[in-house]
Amino acid sequence: MTDNKIITDREEMLEAVRNDNLGFALKYASATLKADREFMLEAVRNDNLGFALKYASATLKADREFMLEAVKINGSALEYASNTLKADREVVLEAVKIFGGAFKFASDSFMADREVVLEAVKSSGDVLGYADDSFRVDREVVLEAVKSFFGVFDFVDDSFKADREVVLEAVKTNGWALRYASNTLKADREVVLEAVKSSGGALKYASEELQNDPELKKLAEG
Repeated sequence: MTDNKIITDREEMLEAVRNDNLGFALKYASATLKADREFMLEAVRNDNLGFALKYASATLKADREFMLEAVKINGSALEYASNTLKADREVVLEAVKIFGGAFKFASDSFMADREVVLEAVKSSGDVLGYADDSFRVDREVVLEAVKSFFGVFDFVDDSFKADREVVLEAVKTNGWALRYASNTLKADREVVLEAVKSSGGALKYASEELQNDPELKKLAEG
């Protein structure tokens, strides 16, 4: 690979892809290999970050059957799909089920598609920031989003900071989410307990009374 030669041998190229794990080796593949359906799917399987399809032929990037298989293997492959397929609901839905962050690559037409948004936030809560504003007050969507990204409190409706179930789910995943909670919930022992179990340092965001709770202090220090 050091001499930047174009590789035409299928097995040699596959070996290079397996050793690379990021798909960058494919820039040395011949045009024939870049247009080979089975070869490129195998490359996607060995690509940790989804870069492999950057080097696929334009024909494959526009091939619905191929892209549907690719996003089922690695949702981030959606980034390199044709614009037509980025607007294909089935392709997009399959992509975000595997990797919620693929939502960022989908057509703007899905920004207000509730089913797509709900699937995406299950694994990548941060994509809620790209979705239609209406979802920032949608409790079911927000509840799913905080499970994977507590930073959604920065842009969802403030009422969720006082929603016990939403905050409880958030602190179970990451105790630091306690800093967003309402004063009432910062004084809720169960909420604070879950936060401290996740992140001991989160105790500093609890009410003064709970900060001095012997059991919570011991747990936080442990």
